Amino acid sequence: MVVPSPEMLGTRRPEERGLGENLHQRKWALRREMRQKRRDHVAALDPDTRALLFRRPPAAVMELISPGATIGLYYETASEAPARAYARFLFENGYGVALPAFTDRDAPMHFRAWTDPFGESDIVNGPFGPQPEAENGEVAPEVLFVPLVAFTERGERMGQGAAHYDGWLGKHPGTIAIGMAWDVQLVDELPTEPHDAPLAAIVTPTRLYGPF
Repeated sequence: MVVPSPEMLGTRRPEERGLGENLHQRKWALRREMRQKRRDHVAALDPDTRALLFRRPPAAVMELISPGATIGLYYETASEAPARAYARFLFENGYGVALPAFTDRDAPMHFRAWTDPFGESDIVNGPFGPQPEAENGEVAPEVLFVPLVAFTERGERMGQGAAHYDGWLGKHPGTIAIGMAWDVQLVDELPTEPHDAPLAAIVTPTRLYGPF
């Protein structure tokens, strides 16, 4: 999420500033709560059970993906729904796969081809974690599998708050975005803003929400 500058706030009526600040506070409070819930859920999972989850996309999701398309995924953190098995499955079945990359912490997110999702020999440390090396080249995926902090059954997504994915999707409006989440990340409502990009579907270990 883009935080308004003091100059931007100064151009609003007082009641508008209050609404914006309240929304910002609600979103960050919910993020803290849902991050902790996600961490607790993953910590309680049996490792053998966790290894069996998210092995390949559901058939209904695969129907959204054109043959040979380039698919953007993510290199998950310890508590995020794992996406690397999806990358291996897709790569093995003739799809191009890619991961987010950053040139520095202030740079916009872009995607680089991931040419070795099995051995990960082309992965280097980036500003926000593992990412493909620069030599792999930049690509524009037609489909994204995205991480999230919380979601609704209508396809609304709450991310980490930096607007990396919302910003990228805003510049690539034809991209199909599919969320990956644990079941505990479902909420009834989310405070949303116009720039929050909706999802075409959400995959959890027990259910597929959508396609919408």
